[in-house]
Amino acid sequence: MPLLLRDARPDEAPALSDLAMRAKAFWGYDDAFMEACRAELTLRPADIDAKPVVVAEADGALLGFYALGRVDDATTELDDLFVEPGAIGQGVGRRLMAHAVEAARRAGYARLRIEADPFAEGFYQRMGARRVGEAPSQSIPGRMLPLLLLDL
Repeated sequence: MPLLLRDARPDEAPALSDLAMRAKAFWGYDDAFMEACRAELTLRPADIDAKPVVVAEADGALLGFYALGRVDDATTELDDLFVEPGAIGQGVGRRLMAHAVEAARRAGYARLRIEADPFAEGFYQRMGARRVGEAPSQSIPGRMLPLLLLDL
């Protein structure tokens, strides 16, 4: 199946938010955890207007997306990278990550900062990122997440 990467449209915000929730739930988190994450995993049309958000689609179906955010002049952040659970293991995440890295380079950034779900840390390390510490979860008080950097 040919995979198309393109800019997200603001009207896709609800579908992308739902995709993010399904992708997060794939790792076996319980309902209370998922509800606590809902606000952080919700994209609004204004988010898509304000920052780079790229979707992966095949045959008209959304299979994943990423979003980049600015940290400072040298560092961008991978705000989101989610893959539809049925498409995990098919290279969608690798394609999205490679596209995000190239987009960050073209924008002149030197580093990509990633606050990873613990289940995704290995993926980011295989993509070239290195763990540099921990960052507090924005959704779950007291939960720490792996903090990674990828030099561009």
